Amino acid sequence: MTSLAQPNTAASDARSTHRMLDVTVPVYNEERGLADAVRRLHAHLRRDFPYEFGITIADNASTDGTTTIAEALAAEIDEVRYVRLEQKGRGRALNQVWLSTDATILAYMDVDLSTDLNALLPLVAPLISGHSDVAIGSRLSRHSRVVRGTKREVISRCYNLILRGTLMARFSDAQCGFKAIRADVGRQLLPHVQDTGWFFDTELLVLAERSGLRIHEVPVDWVDDPDSRVDIVATALADLKGVARVGRALATGSLPLNEIRAQLGREPLQPTTPGVEPRLFTQLVRFASIGVLSTLAYLLLFVLTHPGLGAQGANLFALLVTAVANTSANRRFTFGISGKAKAASHQAQGMVVFLLTWLLTSGALAGLHLLESRPHRALELGTLVVANLVATALRFVLLRHWVFRRSS
Repeated sequence: MTSLAQPNTAASDARSTHRMLDVTVPVYNEERGLADAVRRLHAHLRRDFPYEFGITIADNASTDGTTTIAEALAAEIDEVRYVRLEQKGRGRALNQVWLSTDATILAYMDVDLSTDLNALLPLVAPLISGHSDVAIGSRLSRHSRVVRGTKREVISRCYNLILRGTLMARFSDAQCGFKAIRADVGRQLLPHVQDTGWFFDTELLVLAERSGLRIHEVPVDWVDDPDSRVDIVATALADLKGVARVGRALATGSLPLNEIRAQLGREPLQPTTPGVEPRLFTQLVRFASIGVLSTLAYLLLFVLTHPGLGAQGANLFALLVTAVANTSANRRFTFGISGKAKAASHQAQGMVVFLLTWLLTSGALAGLHLLESRPHRALELGTLVVANLVATALRFVLLRHWVFRRSS
């Protein structure tokens, strides 16, 4: 267990004159649960946290009674302050609050307190001791105890796979609303984080990892909030756009990583050798991650266009739309080829691979309709999933050994 420097205990409730920790609670229209959550958090910190602390309610342009309740809490409790923002966005709120506080350690948690508060001290302890720079709660650790629906579990694990495959992330849970960072580190990283919404966490963690910082993970007990108003589909799409943007920034070198590393006292990044092909295992991981994205996009397009185009037309359209993007993504991230040289020929060869996969999936659909004149939509989707798994294996072999084959 990480040891903490002991605070002055001359009096039974003696605390440092400098705030060690500031916990930000971003809120938007949370009038029902805000007061109870803040009082629970405050009571826990007063009882179990042996340093000076503060709680900041960051109001993301609420339109209900949140403002009145938050102002009353700030007037009632010395350690609570209230910050009002006129624009929505969790990332925007955290960026503004964290850059304006004088605390040594900056943390945040969701207002529903889904994460057990007993994990808060283990979360910040490595930051106080200097062992780590950033700390995150992880719901995906084998030691975590999590209660949530299957849909959220699958989405979370798929997102983790995507991050590992496309951005080479090594942390396990980017989306858990339970994180902390040293303030001196935050001041260096936050100006480079562009996202103002839910992708803020992921972007900050990727930047921290690429800057040579140590990220500490804490297994947490977490219970899903059934009243959560997060739009999963909209958030997922925004996250995928964020992944593409950050991946492009890393690929083009537009992020000043060496400058940040120098400011943080880390060694500069070693230059990579142009044209070096990633190893087979790395290729498989990245290919699988891109494949997950492509399959989700394919199935969504198939469902949306089926009523107007029919099964075969929807299959062709969905495959065609995702094929171009898939080839481009695999060219850059899976097989390490950048620049415009041979890009057109690679797309042409990719189209040949697309035609083969289309014939395979169309054949599977045709066979199903021969056996069942009006198959259920779920059976059609199941058949396509199996056919796509086979097509995916064929696609990888052809891309690796034909389309993107390196000259010896």
